[in-house]
Amino acid sequence: MDKLQTAATVLIVPGLRDHVAEHWQTLLQARLSKVRSVPPLETDKLDCAARVRAIQHELEQIDGPVILVAHSAGVLMVAHWAARHSASIKGALLAAPPDLNATWPQGYPSPESLRANGWDPLPARGLPFRSIVAASTNDHLASLEAVTHMAEGWGSELVNLGEVGHLNPASGFGHWPQAEALILELDR
Repeated sequence: MDKLQTAATVLIVPGLRDHVAEHWQTLLQARLSKVRSVPPLETDKLDCAARVRAIQHELEQIDGPVILVAHSAGVLMVAHWAARHSASIKGALLAAPPDLNATWPQGYPSPESLRANGWDPLPARGLPFRSIVAASTNDHLASLEAVTHMAEGWGSELVNLGEVGHLNPASGFGHWPQAEALILELDR
């Protein structure tokens, strides 16, 4: 299968679980011709500032325009990064951001632990680049209402994906072809 060609380099920003083999971001990375990924943190995994520094470090390695592709807490990382830094960002695909004010199921870090590690308050000012927030109507980490509010604060276009859960392997994703289409739209 041919690699997906983009003019911009795509920077994958995974969530707190970092790189999962069957996750759509990992599969997408293998399909892209110009791609980098924020590597997993060895320590301070819940430290927002450390995550923001990791994004900045990767961006410093890229020449030319970038499209950010973030999932879950990776979306929150991008919002925090954009509040502190700037770079030649062509656009961002922000998929399934979690709500720090929701009650999350077991198996996830608690919103309280994230708040204690610098994730709150979540920047709500407009992002300085085009962004698309992809949201689910049945995500167990955020209501569609909460994600809509985040998208409005960031000045993002909202794409309602329907009932796709948290858009992760546990929700049946794997390969997510719509991500490729949205990236190509941002790359225009």
